[in-house]
Amino acid sequence: MADLPDESIGYAELATLKLLALAGAVDGDAKITGSGLASKLDASTQTASRRLQRLEDADLVAREIVNDGQWVRVTDDGERLLQEEYAEYQRIFEHGIGVTLAGAVESGMGEGRHYVSLSGYHEQFVDKLGYEPYPGTFNLTLDDRSARARARMNALDPIEIEGWEDGDRTYGPAYCYPITLESDAATYEGAHVVSPERTHYDDAELEIIAPDQLRTELGVEDGDVVTVHVHER
Repeated sequence: MADLPDESIGYAELATLKLLALAGAVDGDAKITGSGLASKLDASTQTASRRLQRLEDADLVAREIVNDGQWVRVTDDGERLLQEEYAEYQRIFEHGIGVTLAGAVESGMGEGRHYVSLSGYHEQFVDKLGYEPYPGTFNLTLDDRSARARARMNALDPIEIEGWEDGDRTYGPAYCYPITLESDAATYEGAHVVSPERTHYDDAELEIIAPDQLRTELGVEDGDVVTVHVHER
């Protein structure tokens, strides 16, 4: 099961969250009643109310009580949890998991070139990824759907680049996910998404490393849309 944010959240609360999402609470506020939710859960109204309260306390839903029921919305953290759960079912029924994202090419600030070249990272990239990265990162800004869907990457087993120290400062770990890239002009295999920590929901910025200059390989410029297929290693 997906990593749960709170000890009070278990299978019953996750099932309740799924029902709320099916009622439309991911795309906006959904109107529900306690008795209606209880009926769908095959539980008492009191039990349904307790589950809603636990979801709200864990910041997985937000709600507003009105005279004839309540308006409920699944929060960003709630959708992240559902995305992770979806990825695990994908592993069961599709014998493997992955996620397809899309984003527009953007110019970085030059920080990627600096960090990729640091010896503590660079040596591990060569050892664990099997190539010497092109200096700098290939940067994408994900569309809204992709920014939400990237939470499924949490169900993948990343390649961990360990944190290290150089005597003056400490550098944190990074996590790499193998990908295939597609543009209108070309397809490229053998690149990796690199993240300073495990994937966070609603993070629209994607940094990618590869042994080649990806702008040239894909024939893209700022603003061009690239599709990213993230898969298991």
